[in-house]
Amino acid sequence: MKTLYIVRHAKSSWEYEGIKDIDRPLKKRGIKDAYLISKVLEKKIKCPSVFVSSCANRALHTALIFSYAFNFPLANIKISKSLYSFSDGYLIKTIKALDDGFESAIIFSHDHGISDFVNAYGDHTIDHVPTCGVVGIKFKTDHWKNIKNGKTLFTDFPKHYKKK
Repeated sequence: MKTLYIVRHAKSSWEYEGIKDIDRPLKKRGIKDAYLISKVLEKKIKCPSVFVSSCANRALHTALIFSYAFNFPLANIKISKSLYSFSDGYLIKTIKALDDGFESAIIFSHDHGISDFVNAYGDHTIDHVPTCGVVGIKFKTDHWKNIKNGKTLFTDFPKHYKKK
């Protein structure tokens, strides 16, 4: 069995002029949401075997906050340049290339591809994974390269925990 937790990076800021997209930081709201959801997740699941993040500042900052909640060593976070790509297929290629020694993985990536992935590989339709949203999916396989037809375990989105 393999378990995947996929996280869309927290809310990022557009207020800084002249910086590259890859360097955009998290907004205050994004930081708060990342702390909120990481604490919810830390109480719900066992620490994932591996953390993999896009190299974009906003995704990496989200991963750092989650690693803090799980007491996962920062030096062990794997950074993937290909997860920053907005071409189809890089998310699934990254997941299918994971070492089979990892029973579980948490991936920090971007809007592009996440909703498509969770709908193609999970068993529940999710219209749109929001910023800092996390989806857990379990697969009946011992090899990441063979994942297909998983069972969606849960979704956790910041709006589920905010007072109305």
